[in-house]
Amino acid sequence: MAESPDDSTNQWRIAGITLDEHSVVRRNPDIEHERAVAIFDLLDENHFAPASGRDGPFHLHLAIEENKLSIIVRSTIKESSETILLPLAPFRGIVRDYFMVCESYYEAIRRSNLAQIEAIDVGRRSLHDEGSTLLMERLADKVAIDHDTARRLFTLICVLHLRG
Repeated sequence: MAESPDDSTNQWRIAGITLDEHSVVRRNPDIEHERAVAIFDLLDENHFAPASGRDGPFHLHLAIEENKLSIIVRSTIKESSETILLPLAPFRGIVRDYFMVCESYYEAIRRSNLAQIEAIDVGRRSLHDEGSTLLMERLADKVAIDHDTARRLFTLICVLHLRG
């Protein structure tokens, strides 16, 4: 479980996050690095305000269940929780394309020149932004998040898609 150092300073923030260990498999070091960075950055700075009005800060547990993203949102102050379910079908194509570009990017880092790496990275970032925007749209009636929070959560959704 990952926790941020000052869990109680802001009620509209994620203070801790876990990923369902049945959904997550250990992958190559590049993917593990992306996962670790996304969690670190998410806990460092985020905005997360459930439409239910539940008080935070929050601990999130992310899992994939029956082709849906399950986000269990637990208040760290009041020990209450709610579950947000989000169909994953709209994300499948973006996630697939994102991982194909990521594989090309990691390979380019090892074997290509800077111009090729930068070109692939532009595509990678574009797909990441597309997935983040879609996530914000799909969550809009359930929780308010900012773009950076959406980007980091999208990364974790991608990691959850790497089931065995």
